[in-house]
Amino acid sequence: MLTYREHAVARPLRPLIRLVRGPRRHAEVPLPGAALGAATWFGYLPPDGTDILLAIDPRSGFVLERVGLRTHGSVLAECLVKRPLRAVAALYNAARRDERRFRDILRGACAVTPRGRYRAWASSRRRIEATSGPGTGPPIHLVLPARRADGARVAETLHSLAAQIGTGWTATVAWLDGHEAVPGVDPRVTHTDWRGRGTLRDLIPDAAILGVLVPGECLRADALALLAGALAGPGAPHMVYADEEIAGVHPVPRLKPDWSPDLALAQGYPGFTLYTGALLARLLDVPLGDSEALVDPVDCRIDLGLSAAAAVEARRVAHLPRVLLRVPEADHTGRYAERLERHLRAFGSPARTRIESGLTDLLWPLPEPAPLVTVVIPSRDRLDLIRSAADGVLNGTAYPAIELVIVDNGSIDPAVHAHYAQLRRDPRVTILDWPAPFDFSAMTNAGVARARGRVVVLLNNDVAILREDWLDVMVRQACRPEVGAVGAKLLYGDGTLQHAGVVVGLGGRAGHILRRRPADSPGHLGQMRVAHEVSAVTAACLAVEKRKFDAVGGLDADAFPIDFNDVDLCLRLDAAGYRTVWTPHAVVAHLESTSRGPSVGPARARFEAEADRFVARWRDTIRHDPYYHPALSLTTFGEDLE
Repeated sequence: MLTYREHAVARPLRPLIRLVRGPRRHAEVPLPGAALGAATWFGYLPPDGTDILLAIDPRSGFVLERVGLRTHGSVLAECLVKRPLRAVAALYNAARRDERRFRDILRGACAVTPRGRYRAWASSRRRIEATSGPGTGPPIHLVLPARRADGARVAETLHSLAAQIGTGWTATVAWLDGHEAVPGVDPRVTHTDWRGRGTLRDLIPDAAILGVLVPGECLRADALALLAGALAGPGAPHMVYADEEIAGVHPVPRLKPDWSPDLALAQGYPGFTLYTGALLARLLDVPLGDSEALVDPVDCRIDLGLSAAAAVEARRVAHLPRVLLRVPEADHTGRYAERLERHLRAFGSPARTRIESGLTDLLWPLPEPAPLVTVVIPSRDRLDLIRSAADGVLNGTAYPAIELVIVDNGSIDPAVHAHYAQLRRDPRVTILDWPAPFDFSAMTNAGVARARGRVVVLLNNDVAILREDWLDVMVRQACRPEVGAVGAKLLYGDGTLQHAGVVVGLGGRAGHILRRRPADSPGHLGQMRVAHEVSAVTAACLAVEKRKFDAVGGLDADAFPIDFNDVDLCLRLDAAGYRTVWTPHAVVAHLESTSRGPSVGPARARFEAEADRFVARWRDTIRHDPYYHPALSLTTFGEDLE
């Protein structure tokens, strides 16, 4: 067991342990990040280990506070108390000499904390980082729109400002409905009447750094110093935000991703943000409230955040993965949806709001005329699968321009060939023979090479179409200039989640988040209800414009013929400037994976070789997936704390 502390930095690399087990054997384990200043890792040390090597982010100021050892017996006893069935499974795998499963079961039971137990988890990890003393940078100016009914909450927020250390600040309380005398006199705080019209420059003619608070929000003592330090850091960010917890008897953490533009527009997740530079100069002149006065203090925050999301360059945004703010519980969904629609129209965005089951998301336009889409399905035998998949594409999809390319890998079933003969009567269908040994990447590349469509969809033969609008949804995303790969919501045959996006680093390499959770799981921050950026999506159902696929060389058949090819493709698309998007609105079933067993023997050796190549190529992304908070576990699939 290790306990350590780290500085708050943007885009931190998780500490990485390498457990050496001989001249040619080792295992690499990414450790959790310090969301509150410190972190704890509880892991398995193999009996044949010879060395323990630790890689740290040189910016982090990593300090090891404590090292401890526990016996297998004590860990099994804890597991028996917490998760009795898991303890039985651990013992079973120990008897089978399956060290990997034995290790992962015990870590999942004893080293991981559900987010519902955040309060206890956080109590041992809080550290104040900044030191007292005057700051050296420009002062931070804070605006606090408020109503007279918010008096008590305003006092709480100002009290937290008075406790700030390590930086200078001033604040303007902008009363929307007039104000009375406020107890306590702090020369750094100004009170003024503001009717919520005009611009922020009307309140603050000049500000080098600006943030907008909401009554009741309370900053941790080192919050402003850490945020201001990030603005002065590498890359000269123009905006910076951090994580927060929702106040209450059982506080709830909001552990945010790095900059995720679609999620920021759909949900406004950054919350309290500091702005500076050219972005701030632009925001100071943004009209607030449109033709109407702001009537709620949160409106100013919403309008400013939407304007920033539309204007800022991704490289100019910094996220400090540190809980620096306590916020009151509130639901501004209705107000946000209304202001989002106004914003999209005012800024000339091609997107419009999409409301489904009371939830707001972005609806992107479909090009006119609808572009031809080529669906590529690698297959071999299994008439039941290919017949269902082909029928779903050709007859169960409400999209006007479809081409189907089936890449057949040496089918010998006469019934399959008879079915192919029927399919060939449809001018939309091409059957491409691939008699060589199974190579998913090479087969897929060959199918894409035959494609005539502007958009190609990689589809497994064990996928069943559930909703006729699935392709329309994916094409709308894939045709956006800034988007590369687009992934769908895949369900197992029993209706649970099979794919809701890939987290790089999950399981030590890459894995599907929330796997086998209920299909309607909202996810942390509710992001599973809206389309949003992820690091990768599965090729079981993946849409991408053909020119983008070709631009990065397609799937890497040399390094990843069977596994990790889809994740590698998405990461290479990202490196070329194209974001990967997962959408919950395209829903299909991935039937075969429900019963597929693990690779064994030579197949397992091949898998491990591809996994090693993946880790070598994408080690830094494994240590920091930008869309998955570093305090969340890479051991389990449920967004738990570690």
